[in-house]
Amino acid sequence: MFALATSLMWGLADFGGGLLTRRIPALTVVVASQCVAVVVLGAVVVATGAWSEWGPQLWFAVGAGLVGPVAMLSFYKALALGPMGVVSPLGSLGVAVPVGVGLFLGERPGLAQFAGIAVAVAGIVLAGGPELRGAPVQRQAVLLTLLAAFGFGAVMALIAEASSSVTGLFLALFVQRVTNVAAGGTALYVSVRRGGKALPEGAGMGVIWSALPALAFVGLADVAANGTYAIAAQRGPVAVAAVLASLYPVVTALAARGVLKERLRGVQAAGAGLALVGTVLLATG
Repeated sequence: MFALATSLMWGLADFGGGLLTRRIPALTVVVASQCVAVVVLGAVVVATGAWSEWGPQLWFAVGAGLVGPVAMLSFYKALALGPMGVVSPLGSLGVAVPVGVGLFLGERPGLAQFAGIAVAVAGIVLAGGPELRGAPVQRQAVLLTLLAAFGFGAVMALIAEASSSVTGLFLALFVQRVTNVAAGGTALYVSVRRGGKALPEGAGMGVIWSALPALAFVGLADVAANGTYAIAAQRGPVAVAAVLASLYPVVTALAARGVLKERLRGVQAAGAGLALVGTVLLATG
């Protein structure tokens, strides 16, 4: 249930972030949403006394905080190079990282769960609506997408190792987000120095204030997803938790269908169905 909650929140956060990047530069969306998360998590850490959980395991949170922005920027760049119908599904292959870590650490899911992993991963990829025919994919786009996928998977693996208690998880998430803001803020500063835009052409800070509720939702949903994934990975096999948590492309596609009235392509509908079958196999295995 925690892993499925993760996929729900990641899927909605991706949907919200995608809508915001239509109006505000992607890097600004990332930094602003994570700033909100830092403020909220800082208050939670102070209120719960989570500072007492400080320890060397927080280096995993720092690592997740450094890898996350790199993965996200690589993914956005790959989407810009396109075609998106190929890039988006490939990005979900990052699930192989935490699954591989779990198997390396000695986890051995049952036969039904192995079948569920295979079916669910196939469904995750198809839910992105891969374009099997059409414009050729640039080699740079493929490399950037694979880098992003590895980064997304590495964040999942690292955050699962960053704490062993609920209060420790609050502190780990806070450290991760502070690192995210530091890394993303540095990248934004460099981008602006090189002539990039932090805000839409002709717009002021008012556009950020008007979008603050949506930015807060994206940042906090992403934080909550990281938290529920860490709990899922601690309570059950990492391989199973990682696959269930990676069903978020299905959620994003369904959100686009419900809110934007986008029609699901046949391959996406098939992918969603396979993902649900895989979920059942994982849950009953």
